[in-house]
Amino acid sequence: MDETDGPVGELTLRTLAMPADVNVNGDIFGGWVLSQMDIAAGIVGGTRAQGRVATVAIDAMKFIRPVHVGDVLCIYARVARVGRSSMGIGLEAWVLRGRYGEREKVTEATFTFVAIDEDGRPRAVPEA
Repeated sequence: MDETDGPVGELTLRTLAMPADVNVNGDIFGGWVLSQMDIAAGIVGGTRAQGRVATVAIDAMKFIRPVHVGDVLCIYARVARVGRSSMGIGLEAWVLRGRYGEREKVTEATFTFVAIDEDGRPRAVPEA
């Protein structure tokens, strides 16, 4: 994934980085970014699975640049792979610096989700 080519995937979530979300260095806490990515991945995974899903793994998380207060965090997501009950969701996080400025890639990852039934047990992902 080359950051000069622009985002890959569907814009799934946009949110504003706020002062309450900073770490001791004054940058946005990485866990906050991760949680936004998990929400976006859950939206895409749930749509593809046509029902409930659960996060089972976060693979290859890579923080590229910090996120700052006032940046608009944009999460792009796509279904990268589908197994019997699991899905790999590819994610890229980009920011608009200072709400209106330059767009920069800040994070990328693959999250693994499992489709689950009403009892929380794995179920098959329906055919596309």
